Amino acid sequence: MIIRANHLRIMNILRRASWVAVCLASLAASNAVVRVAAETNDLPHFQEIFRLLRANLPDVTEDDLNRAAVQGLLTRFYPRVILVTNDSPARAGAEAPLVSQVNVYDKVYGYLRVARVAAGLDEQLKSAYERLNATNKLKGLVLDLRFADGHDFAAAASAADRFLSKEQPLLSWEQDTAHSTAKSDAIDVPVSALINRQTVGAAEALAAVLREMDGSVLIGAHTAGQAHVFKEFNLPNGQRLRIATGQVQVGKGKSLSARGVAPDIEVIVPGDEEEAYFADAFKLLSKPTAQLRATNNPVQIGSTNRDRRRVNEAELVRLQREGRTLNEDDLTAGEPPPVQGPDALVRDPALARALDLLKGIAIVERSSRR
Repeated sequence: MIIRANHLRIMNILRRASWVAVCLASLAASNAVVRVAAETNDLPHFQEIFRLLRANLPDVTEDDLNRAAVQGLLTRFYPRVILVTNDSPARAGAEAPLVSQVNVYDKVYGYLRVARVAAGLDEQLKSAYERLNATNKLKGLVLDLRFADGHDFAAAASAADRFLSKEQPLLSWEQDTAHSTAKSDAIDVPVSALINRQTVGAAEALAAVLREMDGSVLIGAHTAGQAHVFKEFNLPNGQRLRIATGQVQVGKGKSLSARGVAPDIEVIVPGDEEEAYFADAFKLLSKPTAQLRATNNPVQIGSTNRDRRRVNEAELVRLQREGRTLNEDDLTAGEPPPVQGPDALVRDPALARALDLLKGIAIVERSSRR
């Protein structure tokens, strides 16, 4: 009897469980139908929703509704639609140099910082490079496009042309196209380009062309995604509305995405730290939190109690001759205190990665010539 009673209880439990399962399955199916309906049915007309909210939503004015609607449209269609407000951050003035900083690291690696992509950038890049190369015999070049903007795509193509020795398609936009020209005086050293979320418009196009056409390596973060042909409209309140009316294409027709140009090596640096390093590449921060992503696995930079030191070219050559590989002791042992001047340690994570890459390329090229 006890066994039979237990059997009956178990059967009842199973029946109730089956009923619950059926109910849950029905509910899930119903929710799925609702979701599909919501996804496939047309949304109500904007004017109808606006009218009903204005008539029935308490404590909300027409100005409130208008502001919400504008914010929604700008958010939904950014970066193809951009409102330039009166308090938008000012970009580099038209009279400011297009190449705002020129430097050399480890005696043979040039650094050119682009502030804005506009007519004349190609000549400024050529002049700055030739001045550095005349005294240092450069083995590589870092082109810093972080915080650079501009909407002159012809200027972007002309700047990219300085790095190409043969004729090939560079950019196309609206009815215009640009090709490089065959030349013997092109900048022919390896190039690493630095980019970030504030790399905007024509600066994005320049980065994309360098990577697509000449194999340059992009280091940093995704660009702004504003490499479009824009039309600008003046608004009654003094603001301006910029609307993307056409795409920009690289090479033989590869369109630049609104998601921005992706880096080859992703270096994630918080905004305040990135600005600090941008102002002073040797600045020693108390707790840097930058991350390097050359693969899907992020590697913390400066996450231990000991500063990781950069290994110079001579040390890399020595390790190569000895048949050794870099290890933790090589990277952390005996780093001298921070110094200023040509022997200072570069703390800017993106710039440091670019210099390391150029050094590696120089070592490989030297080894291949032996």
